[in-house]
Amino acid sequence: MARRTKAEAAATREALLDAAEEVFLEKGVARTSLEQIARHAGMTRGAVYWHFKNKADLFQAMLCRVRMPFQELIAEIAEPSLMERPLEAIRLAIQNGFERLEQPRHRRVHAILVHHCEVFGDIDPLAMQNEMANEACGALTDHFTCAARLGQLREDLSPENAAELMQALLGGLFHDWLRNHERFSIATKGSELVALQLELMRRP
Repeated sequence: MARRTKAEAAATREALLDAAEEVFLEKGVARTSLEQIARHAGMTRGAVYWHFKNKADLFQAMLCRVRMPFQELIAEIAEPSLMERPLEAIRLAIQNGFERLEQPRHRRVHAILVHHCEVFGDIDPLAMQNEMANEACGALTDHFTCAARLGQLREDLSPENAAELMQALLGGLFHDWLRNHERFSIATKGSELVALQLELMRRP
């Protein structure tokens, strides 16, 4: 009985997050109330407050469902040989991230964060985007440092500059694709450009 109740609570929480995605995308975060999210989910506002302290807490939970820490993307590849091939690890991790971005939920939530969210109360979309970018750039720097140590990174390119170059490419691709995701596949085109960039960074 307890297990079923716990499962039902989890299902209610997910349904509220699903509803929040849809309403945020339609109305914007600042113009959406918890009452509207509850109604959209077919629930009461009390159900929202049972699971979330406030709108900022709900928004953070929605983001957590699509967070893609770089180290997790690499860990999912599960190829021990990549320890000695950090540039290939970077390529595969980014490709993994691109493929996830094309999933509807990931695309919706990132569109909300970038295009449908203003600074509002405890919600600061720019700070959240900076946090994600800094995490990714730090992980990229670590892997480019490993590549340099193994003699795989071109000598005139520092790991820090390599990470910033890759971050700039990823940011440009992400925002271009998010503005019009039907124009090109980020998994296909993005992976192609990242592979080309890494080849240019590789020591001859």
